[in-house]
Amino acid sequence: MTASILIVEDEMLVALEMQSILEDHGYQVAGIAVDLESAMTFADGTIDLALVDLNLRDGLTGPQIGKRLASEHNSGVLFITANPLLLGDGVAGTIGVLTKPTDEPSLVSAVTFALRKRQGEPAEAPKALRCFN
Repeated sequence: MTASILIVEDEMLVALEMQSILEDHGYQVAGIAVDLESAMTFADGTIDLALVDLNLRDGLTGPQIGKRLASEHNSGVLFITANPLLLGDGVAGTIGVLTKPTDEPSLVSAVTFALRKRQGEPAEAPKALRCFN
């Protein structure tokens, strides 16, 4: 069974690029959300991993979305943002942050790592990913 991934990104070209990369690597993209409200419509417990930007259509709601998906819906969460310092030491329950712009190998290795970590499998974090404790 393939992992289901939610992309939370309001820059549609960036979101579609990520979707294409993930699908090319065999992942199922559950959807693209552009704000808090649309992200929560996907929060039904079937999302294995969410890739969440910080600044979205409704403002700086990414950290809130990530926290809610992780704590209330048991989803894995990776932040992907051009502003990683806004996360400080991280968000409780989330895995880490990848800095945008990113490339295909970095995205795929971060997703692979996050999914393995959620499964309890041994995995080494890719260099491009800053993990939270």
